[in-house]
Amino acid sequence: MPEGAYRHLPPHLADALRGLSIAARRPMAGGMQGLHRSNRHGASVEFAEYRPYVPGDPPNLIDWSAYARTDKHLIRRFEEETNLTGWVLLDCSASLAWRGRGQVAKFDVACGLAASLLYMLVAQGDRGGLMTFSERIQTRHVPVGSAATLKPLLQVLEDARPQGRGDIAAALHLACETLPRRSLVMVVSDFLQQPLTVLGGIRHLHHAGHDVRVLHVVDRGELALETTGLVELDDMETGERLEVDLDEIRESYRAAVAAHLEEIRRGCFGMNADYRLVLTDTPISEALRGMA
Repeated sequence: MPEGAYRHLPPHLADALRGLSIAARRPMAGGMQGLHRSNRHGASVEFAEYRPYVPGDPPNLIDWSAYARTDKHLIRRFEEETNLTGWVLLDCSASLAWRGRGQVAKFDVACGLAASLLYMLVAQGDRGGLMTFSERIQTRHVPVGSAATLKPLLQVLEDARPQGRGDIAAALHLACETLPRRSLVMVVSDFLQQPLTVLGGIRHLHHAGHDVRVLHVVDRGELALETTGLVELDDMETGERLEVDLDEIRESYRAAVAAHLEEIRRGCFGMNADYRLVLTDTPISEALRGMA
């Protein structure tokens, strides 16, 4: 792809991503030979287990060397190694337009993460698809597997803008209905919704057999209140205005934010969904290390 053509995947970031990889931790579905374990059994080089022969099985599948040892008719089962299909689900709701202490808005970081994840998948010989959402699925782009076919998805990220109200859980439920089979699903969002509601959407993906990764984008300015006095706050998604004395709520705000982050982190951990907090001042290549 042309060097420097994409704001969310500049040459220095692409260089920093080389050598990083993404691997599936759950059996994935697929039909091509590759690096990731499939949930389907068939002819392959990696032996999985034996199972008893049952009437109707082709007799040529019987392992006669095992029969000689055990006096039992057994059939070998193998686990295919298959190419991975990964989906990036990108939150495009208005709250991600916020920029506090960081040099860039949360949405710029979220798009950089999305572009990087797609690039990593294609670079390692896998396929990556993209969905954008707010309170519903906005766009859906089928998985691609080459640098040439990745360009339209990178252009989607260039053109994307954060706007409208978000409903993360509802969007994840809808996404789960449209994902055709077990996939690696990477959700990029600021998760500004009640944790139990958010976790319900993540749980739906997990129960459908997807390998779920959660990338939680947060500006350091959201972790604690730094300004003082009486201020008027605007909700970026609803436009609602609220007058607040920051000195009165400073400690309760800090505790509420910490509890919010911890509840989502622990909920993801309980579902074996990889969770990583990505602060907007963290280099994207550092945030994505250890995705295997």
